[in-house]
Amino acid sequence: MRQHRGEGRVWSVTGGKAALLICLAAAGVSAQNQPAERVVEAGASGYAGSTACKTCHADLWFNFYKNAHFKSIASGKEAPNHTGCEGCHGPGKKHIEAGGGKATIPRAFSLMNPKQVIAACLECHARDLARANIRRSEHTLNEVACTGCHSNHHPATVKNLLAKTQTELCYGCHQDVRAQFAMPFKHRVNEGLVQCTDCHNPHGTFAPTWGMTQRPRMVTQNVINEQPCMKCHVDKRGPFLFEHPPVRVGGCVACHTPHGSANAKLLIRPVVFTLCLECHTGAGDFGPQGRGIVTQAQGIHNMLDPRFERCVVCHVRIHGSNLDQTFFK
Repeated sequence: MRQHRGEGRVWSVTGGKAALLICLAAAGVSAQNQPAERVVEAGASGYAGSTACKTCHADLWFNFYKNAHFKSIASGKEAPNHTGCEGCHGPGKKHIEAGGGKATIPRAFSLMNPKQVIAACLECHARDLARANIRRSEHTLNEVACTGCHSNHHPATVKNLLAKTQTELCYGCHQDVRAQFAMPFKHRVNEGLVQCTDCHNPHGTFAPTWGMTQRPRMVTQNVINEQPCMKCHVDKRGPFLFEHPPVRVGGCVACHTPHGSANAKLLIRPVVFTLCLECHTGAGDFGPQGRGIVTQAQGIHNMLDPRFERCVVCHVRIHGSNLDQTFFK
């Protein structure tokens, strides 16, 4: 009979059973102290674990804890093909045995075409509703891949891992929009008050239920299929008892230029009445006495008279009203 002490306990064994129990106890303690990442890797063929990357890629490895993808390691619950470096680049065993080289990396993003890059990212990100339309988005159709906007290892912004600040990133391709935001009247994107993604979803959107004639590109929708403008301009939100047809059918862009304009209120015309006359031509919808006919001097709404050139002085609730069908106060 022999006695053994360990972990504050005493047990007795006889004969050859002693060695067996000691080995089992030691193995149990060792498994408990083993990092979760190494336990996951043990049964995975071809996966070497993210720690193995530290030897050659020390700068990336030591800063990876700042990356949003680090949670795949921190959780200790993900499968090897969704954990750390190999979660994006694939099994690293052959790459290590070859002593490096892009050709030995299963997924070297600098060598992949846009479709391959998107497919790799969607292995994890396909579950996000905001990316549900990425395969048919304008960016994808023009062969703009995820790595064209995002930088996993050297991001300029911690949030969303963007390669540059959002404004500069979008301006890199959309030079015409940069010019629009230099107009006298504009949304304050350059000042940082508004961001492109406040109105646009770069990963693609569902077909809009408003503005059907123009089909705005990659414009995100607010609640209940509203235009994104309503997120800020809540006073223009309906429903109204008396709706203005251009607002209901064409949306805000029927009268306004969303990015920037040389005209006050971001209007598409420099003078208010010229904008109104695009629809209100006086062809039978202004009542008796020739109201609204420009060339008729005796008309109540003679538009040659400067008094009638600012329509919204009287028709204040031009976006919609619950009180008056002519949108008076």
